[in-house]
Amino acid sequence: QVQLRESGGGLVQAGGSLRLSCAASERTFSAYILAWFRQAPGKEREFVAAITPSGYGTYYDDSVEGRFTISRDNAQNTVFLQMNSLKPGDTAVYYCASKIPPFVRGPDHYEYWGQGTQVTVSS
Repeated sequence: QVQLRESGGGLVQAGGSLRLSCAASERTFSAYILAWFRQAPGKEREFVAAITPSGYGTYYDDSVEGRFTISRDNAQNTVFLQMNSLKPGDTAVYYCASKIPPFVRGPDHYEYWGQGTQVTVSS
């Protein structure tokens, strides 16, 4: 079973940046699609970004395209989400998740989840 642990959340002003990290316990980490989702109060969990096992393929929601960058370090069993030009609408709990390929957007298809990290963007 893959265990995931997010870190790097916090409070930032609009226009600022944060870098989220997600460390995995499983040595087969490199075989998984890794994704970031977020959930704001009163809203459903939504897809943010994903990356293929090799790291060469990335996917983004339109709302973050051009501002967020997902990357992974398979040697360190870690996936990152660099978030720039943050907006108040980005405020949410951010979750890391994994699944066996292929990529899909729907959170119900992801097998393993972290506990989440809070990101708050003030205006």
